[in-house]
Amino acid sequence: MCRNKKFAEGLCFQKLFFIFMFGSVFGTIYEDILIYLQQGIWMVHRGVIYGPFNVIYGFGAALMCWVLLRKKYNNWQIFGLSALLGGAVEYLLSLGQEIFTGTTSWDYSNQFLNFAGRTSVPIMLVWGVMGIVLVKVFYPVLSGLIERIPRNVGEPLFWVLLVFMIINCLVSWTAIIRQNLRHHDVPPLTPIGQFYDEYYNDTFLEKYFPNMVRSE
Repeated sequence: MCRNKKFAEGLCFQKLFFIFMFGSVFGTIYEDILIYLQQGIWMVHRGVIYGPFNVIYGFGAALMCWVLLRKKYNNWQIFGLSALLGGAVEYLLSLGQEIFTGTTSWDYSNQFLNFAGRTSVPIMLVWGVMGIVLVKVFYPVLSGLIERIPRNVGEPLFWVLLVFMIINCLVSWTAIIRQNLRHHDVPPLTPIGQFYDEYYNDTFLEKYFPNMVRSE
């Protein structure tokens, strides 16, 4: 945690968490606008059930800041490292989703130089551009705004948001895991499983994860 006089001073966990939150919201807006421009339809694209958070962008943004701001890099180095980091995050999250939930939420198999459909060179180039914009444009502004939050406001806000996002991710991902078990005719073994089957049913999850398809 940050122990300096300013709230979240320097490149500490608290600041990276707020960068994660910003990246998650930005990712949702970016995805929604992109799909609307491509298909002319407005759809909800999220990485979790509660709130406008696409956490893949949040993880990517926080990781890029943590890696790229620890030492001085030129623009080409930032671009290259951002492309590699973004591609790695996207690949590993897609792989983990398929292993643990039997689903995938994106497929780049039709793109040039793709890696098992989980990411591709064109997508990694987009990550490279985003990394430069994040480090050179957004981070200095966000860092200043975060550090201007009064400590007596920032500290409780940080803990409330952290606990909320942990629970949000846990509920969202276990609901998808339970959906996978349900599709394999595995009955619920606990009241929690029964609650998931009743409340987080297929219709409910399809609303919040419209791009999610079964990989089997």
